Amino acid sequence: MTPHALLFTLAAIGISETTYLIQKRHLGEKPVCPINISDCHKVLESKYNKTFWIHNDVLGLIFYITVAILTSLIVIGIHPVNLLDIIVKLLIYIGVLMSIFFTFLQWRVIQAWCTWCLISALTILLMTVIVLTSSLV
Repeated sequence: MTPHALLFTLAAIGISETTYLIQKRHLGEKPVCPINISDCHKVLESKYNKTFWIHNDVLGLIFYITVAILTSLIVIGIHPVNLLDIIVKLLIYIGVLMSIFFTFLQWRVIQAWCTWCLISALTILLMTVIVLTSSLV
């Protein structure tokens, strides 16, 4: 499986996760936390659940959809492939930095863990490992 296919697959997982969280938030329901290691809802409802006045789950969805679209365009050979590849890498590097920051917030500031947030952090970390260990394009 090519690195781009792996990135696309991980982006699809992220799309599923963030869509679920957005849907639950719009319905006013609390999401089921698969592994309730702490107070998941405390994290999701904290004052840190938005960045630049946009819910973090929406930003995550935009991130994952963008990575999915760009990796698809690269796989089918839409030019300029090299530029698209650079954009994907840049997005993933920004994503992992934000993910590290949000994980830090859970650990030290909110002092609660959200399973969904950790799944997203792991997904983005895996994307970063793929980018760093493969020669894309």
